[in-house]
Amino acid sequence: MTSFPENSEVAAEALESPVVDLMAQPVAQTAAAIPRHPPWWDVFVLVVLTLLTVVLLFVSMAAAVIIAKEWIYPHVGIAEIIRMPLVAVFGEVAGYLLLLPCMYLLVTRVQNRPDFFAAIHWNWPANIGRYIFLGFALSLALQGVAHLLPIPKNLPIDSFFRTPAEAWVLSIFGITLAPLMEELYFRGFLYPLLERYIGMAATFVLSSLKIANAIPLKRYISISAAIVLTAAPFALLHGAQLKFAWGPVLVIFLVGAALGTVRAVTDSVAAGLLVHVAYNATISILMFVATDGFRHLERLNQ
Repeated sequence: MTSFPENSEVAAEALESPVVDLMAQPVAQTAAAIPRHPPWWDVFVLVVLTLLTVVLLFVSMAAAVIIAKEWIYPHVGIAEIIRMPLVAVFGEVAGYLLLLPCMYLLVTRVQNRPDFFAAIHWNWPANIGRYIFLGFALSLALQGVAHLLPIPKNLPIDSFFRTPAEAWVLSIFGITLAPLMEELYFRGFLYPLLERYIGMAATFVLSSLKIANAIPLKRYISISAAIVLTAAPFALLHGAQLKFAWGPVLVIFLVGAALGTVRAVTDSVAAGLLVHVAYNATISILMFVATDGFRHLERLNQ
């Protein structure tokens, strides 16, 4: 059975008619008007995003220190203000809020992908409770692992929990903007880039070795490597708060690996965000209960 008309001569004449040519021209022009980026363009976008992140966070943190010095703590030294947790958090919040529209413009304008959420594989999951429970279980499990590892006392992160106000601000930040920005960068931008290029390299190597069933093996290699290579910088990002001690950094690496696995299995950045939020929220809730509503933070060091 064919989809062509029975009178092929009429069809041929119709295809050669000026009307058809005029109708086809806009399509050709539209296709030609869409810019085709070089293969390395997505790497360029990630580099630009990384530089923007560093610059915006530096500028926003510096601005927060200057504002605090001029209007809030005029009699306190700059060095002491820099060490104030609330100043650091509000500076980071400002930087992230500036970075969000930059992410959007990089995807929609620089990469010419109008649907931002589709481009980053946002894909909001149907079963939200499943991922919240997964984050809760992951938090409890890794806290159990942490008890088996050498965790130094008096970590820099502990200075963020000296007063109830600091504990509240950091807890709210840790379940809202912080996990959102981390998931967008690591699992929305970095992960697919690594998976794609590692997959290309694996395909070349496996085809050179003439290995049978190379496609499933290539996919396993690319996904596994992308998970590890996103978890490593994710852990190092938190390293300064943990004195780069291998015990707590390993725990954060495992968190990153779990979040990367969720991203790989579900093809959803939003699913990983739910797990991330639930993971952080579980820690905050346990601290809230243990310190009687953040009123007795000294109990954290006992």
